[in-house]
Amino acid sequence: MRLWSLHPRYLDARGLVALWREALLAQAVLLGKTRGYTHHPQLERFRAARNPAASIAAYLRAVHDQAARRGYAFAADKIGRARGAATIPVARGQLAYEWEHLSAKLTRRDPAKLAKLLHVKRPQAHPLFRVVRGGVATWEKTSMPRPTRSRTRR
Repeated sequence: MRLWSLHPRYLDARGLVALWREALLAQAVLLGKTRGYTHHPQLERFRAARNPAASIAAYLRAVHDQAARRGYAFAADKIGRARGAATIPVARGQLAYEWEHLSAKLTRRDPAKLAKLLHVKRPQAHPLFRVVRGGVATWEKTSMPRPTRSRTRR
């Protein structure tokens, strides 16, 4: 499961579809509607939010909006209520890590999309997230050195 902190505009078609499905799964987990993935580290920041269900719904809403801009027909009725969602902090180091991760994926599967992103120096975060100082999040599974540990919790 990869719930990108990056704005969904940067994802290729395959990545956007995968994000939609994974975020729907995350919503089901947070609503207690599935027994799988209940301890997935990507869900920590949503669970730490004031209203986890509203937060994942707001996350899905932004993914849906990006899909609609591209002409995709994602089912909006699968999104829960986003009322009461507050922004969630994400560290600048986490965004940088994800940017490198996405760039590596696009190198292999969509070099044309990657070429369109070469001008981006500081990628924007998904609209649910508020960028703060810090390194790669503690929940991130990586062998990358962590000079500054950053928690995405409040």
